[in-house]
Amino acid sequence: MQETNQKFISVRNLIKKFEGRIVLDNINFDIRQGEIFVIVGGSGSGKSTLLRTMTGAIKPDQGEVYYNGKDIHSLNEEEMDKFRKRFGMSFQNSALLDFLTVEENVSLPIYEHTRLDAKLIGIIAQMKLKLVGLHGFENFQVSQLSGGMRKRVGLARAIAMDPEIVFYDEPTAGLDPVVCAVVDQLILDLTKKLNLTSVVVTHNMESVFRIADRIAMLYKGKMLQVGTKDEIKNSKDPIIQQFIKGEIEGPIHLNEDVIKDSM
Repeated sequence: MQETNQKFISVRNLIKKFEGRIVLDNINFDIRQGEIFVIVGGSGSGKSTLLRTMTGAIKPDQGEVYYNGKDIHSLNEEEMDKFRKRFGMSFQNSALLDFLTVEENVSLPIYEHTRLDAKLIGIIAQMKLKLVGLHGFENFQVSQLSGGMRKRVGLARAIAMDPEIVFYDEPTAGLDPVVCAVVDQLILDLTKKLNLTSVVVTHNMESVFRIADRIAMLYKGKMLQVGTKDEIKNSKDPIIQQFIKGEIEGPIHLNEDVIKDSM
């Protein structure tokens, strides 16, 4: 872990509503530079909406998201474009383009945001693929890859522009336990080797306790607790205990009228 006590990202009094429904309800937390910060919660908890708000994809109704003291939602379009070059995004479904090769998928953000020549871009893409254990797969088609390999290509593309921050949306969704462990180790390794700050959204508690420096637990749009793994494991909150243990009995009811948070 390479974290410091420096507040790198600060979320303050964040509120977001959709059609009158409060999805994020006065959210506050800080993320330290160099840490792996994991956001957990069930469907409808608001974690995906929070991630999209932190990346500037949607604006909050109230509140701010600060990066090194600057509220990103106060930026104009040109400033926002510059800011987005500072972070990478690993999508739940990998979001790869089937008509491009593995190397071309990784190269895409470099072509979009720089004026480097094709040869140098290819070298950079190959270096990123080597970091995720996919050296030699540069010319493969996406259709030839397993689910775990697609995830790794997505990770390589997320770090293509040498970002300061990488956001991961359900990075182990749909993977078997062994491949989950491989992806988790990659997140740990990349965060350390590249001096990244990593923000991970997931509901996979095995992954959470493997990779997290600190954990934020969301429930019905509210932040229940932010703490280390031990602090979350030892939490006195019955909702947190039921969620992390996957128990049927408890304050979380399976028949609640929950709108799935797909935003």
